[in-house]
Amino acid sequence: MIQKYVYGTPFETEAVTEAVKTEVGKPAYGQITSEDGFCFTYVMGEEDIVYGLGEANRGLNKRGYRYFSDCTDGPNHIESMQAMYAAHNFLVLAGEKTFGLFFDYPAKMVFDIGYTRADTLTVSCDRADLNLYVIEGESAYDIVKQFRRMTGKSYIPPKFAFGYGQSRWGYKTKEDFRQVVNGYRSRHIPLDMVYMDIDYMQDYKDFTLNPETFADFPAFVKEMKEQGIRLIPIIDAGVKVEKGYPVYEEGVKNRYFCQREDGSDFVAAVWPGDTHFPDVLNPKARRWFGDQYRFLTEQGIEGFWNDMNEPSIFYTPEAVEAIMKSLQEALATTDGKIPLTWLRGIADQYNIQEEYKRFYHQVGEERIRHDQVHNLFGYNMTRAAAEGLERVEPDKRFLLFSRSSYIGMHRYGGIWTGDNCSWWSHILLNLKMMASLNMCGFLYTGADLGGFGADTTRELLLRWLALGVFTPLMRNHTSYGTRDQECYQFENPDDFAHVIGVRYRLLPYLYSEFMKAALLDDLYIKPLAFVYPNDRMALLVEDQMMLGNEIMIAPVYTQNARGRYVYLPEEMKFIKFLPDGTISEAILPKGHHYVEIALAEVPLFIRSGRCIPVAEAAETVEEVNGANLQMIGYPGAAYTLYEDDGIHKSYEKPEDGRVLRME
Repeated sequence: MIQKYVYGTPFETEAVTEAVKTEVGKPAYGQITSEDGFCFTYVMGEEDIVYGLGEANRGLNKRGYRYFSDCTDGPNHIESMQAMYAAHNFLVLAGEKTFGLFFDYPAKMVFDIGYTRADTLTVSCDRADLNLYVIEGESAYDIVKQFRRMTGKSYIPPKFAFGYGQSRWGYKTKEDFRQVVNGYRSRHIPLDMVYMDIDYMQDYKDFTLNPETFADFPAFVKEMKEQGIRLIPIIDAGVKVEKGYPVYEEGVKNRYFCQREDGSDFVAAVWPGDTHFPDVLNPKARRWFGDQYRFLTEQGIEGFWNDMNEPSIFYTPEAVEAIMKSLQEALATTDGKIPLTWLRGIADQYNIQEEYKRFYHQVGEERIRHDQVHNLFGYNMTRAAAEGLERVEPDKRFLLFSRSSYIGMHRYGGIWTGDNCSWWSHILLNLKMMASLNMCGFLYTGADLGGFGADTTRELLLRWLALGVFTPLMRNHTSYGTRDQECYQFENPDDFAHVIGVRYRLLPYLYSEFMKAALLDDLYIKPLAFVYPNDRMALLVEDQMMLGNEIMIAPVYTQNARGRYVYLPEEMKFIKFLPDGTISEAILPKGHHYVEIALAEVPLFIRSGRCIPVAEAAETVEEVNGANLQMIGYPGAAYTLYEDDGIHKSYEKPEDGRVLRME
């Protein structure tokens, strides 16, 4: 059961697609004050678990810390981070009382979940203008599925997007891309996509190509496709301020950019220098920006990743002016020498929150200051792209994912979790975040495998890839200036060919389970507690996840490990894909086990009485042979395989899939 409570005058975010009747009175849970801002308070039971918040730091159970829903470009994901790139204001409390809460509010919101007081949940924001949805159900899992239905179907990418992708900030020429493709193909390491970061553009201008390094781009796209490779370019949120640049000229002429209070176009510096931000909350501007993607689709491009769309701001002219003024004042008191105290405090003088108060969106007849709807920018940029691509080819699936998001964007694209680092702890964070994101509708998700910042190691990359085998978005991405991170750069590349190859062998099952989750408003990845709600140990496990309806995954995420401890809520078959191409199988009883998992082995656990299909090795998604599948698991079990052409939006019914039986 879902109940809706309205406070003040909420901004219509379009996060919810299902009509929900507005209730009169107070919710059955917690205390609410709305005189000076909004505040929800609830005293939690000692054993209560709090799920949700999608892309948020720390654990699967969110108790014990404070989180901000405030889309932020923060590159170092250390434990103390309170805000990340996304705002997913959905919680599920499971324990003495089990219920869900969705706070549909597009500005900064604070979730104090046992941080100030260990037993108290407090959710607060500056303005009491929001919709609160309270969801009751039989279990936490049931509540999540109700929320998924309320907010609409999840985005479904083309099937090639389930292949392996290589990315790096620093590929600058056609030859760079050819070397990457040759590096993988010559060593028989599977590959379906190579990503294009900002250097493919002319002077970092959206919807342009560098005429010197990417001349005759359609022919290059065709050349890559002939080798089974899709090129996936980046699109940034900021449009460069430059006379003669058509996108800039059109946007200025038609008033499609966000504006200052005085009506002039807002200026912020990002990668191209001075930029304007498209007003993606304005339907006309959103349509215009979405139509720009056609520039690349007409040249054969079939996928995009949207970036810098919190929106990220390096600085503004107003900020520079304020800093220079403070410097002059400091110099006047120190005989022309820059004071050390001023240098130490310069970072504090630049307040990004103040920049978000400098520009406005045009929504209907109303002008709305950006900070009041800040969390909707990335969502609507990706919505603009999705709607534009649908106009290009209505029945075709395009790959599309974003860095910043809000509830509702899951209908238009997936997300990647941003600028992580080559840290072992980020493998575990990747695993935990996947389940939380699934709860919020984001099924097509993934992290930068191997880590974006810092230097990876061979061991770290192999272990992370062994988790990436199971993430819908499987992309190796790293930053400019880090060590080479392509798989063929390390010794014994056959190990990498094997680990990534397991992804392709499991693709029929992984794709089938993803599609079932998307079409049935279910989860692709979920906590053990959702499947085993009466098992106390399962409620506490955070480093193992259920995938689909047949398997459990438990990656290795510590350096120099030769295995790990696992908890099995029931008897399961322990499967390892070994580097020689064979599959190891062993039945383990319910309980605690130490399992050995050597580097370059890919483990999974099949639930009692279940089985899964496994394909022969392949180097591209297109080469995966769905007609010749091996079944592994328990004899006598059956599996219903979902299949479609992987290209169009004419989806099949999951229950009508091909039934495969294990003899």
